[in-house]
Amino acid sequence: MKVYRHGDTYIAPKGSFFDGNVKIDGNFIVPPETHIWGNVVVAGRFELGPCSTVGGSIKAESIVVGHDAKIKGPVCVEKTATICDNARLHSIQAGGNIILRPGVNVGDVNSGETIFVFGKVGSVRLFGRAVKVYGT
Repeated sequence: MKVYRHGDTYIAPKGSFFDGNVKIDGNFIVPPETHIWGNVVVAGRFELGPCSTVGGSIKAESIVVGHDAKIKGPVCVEKTATICDNARLHSIQAGGNIILRPGVNVGDVNSGETIFVFGKVGSVRLFGRAVKVYGT
């Protein structure tokens, strides 16, 4: 699959799929409806587009997961994580803040800082310095 490069940011074309593991030495932007069947290792920021799928684990500096995305393996980031509406995740661990939007379904959530929960989410456990809940 061809990936476009702009500086230290790599961009995948819309609707692409990756059959295997992906390693990027920089930032990685994945548009909607992209499917990665293996593990993802990104040295910088990883932006997973809406309705996308990752079949394995994710390691990155920071992450943004689009709405209705599915990640079957654990997510481990050094800094911050933002998980948008109705995303499905195995688990997430972050050194910084974690934002969970309405409808997120996730296993364990571990944060070195604060977990911000907006609306109703499904989770097994929330571990962080603080957990702040907004909305119903």
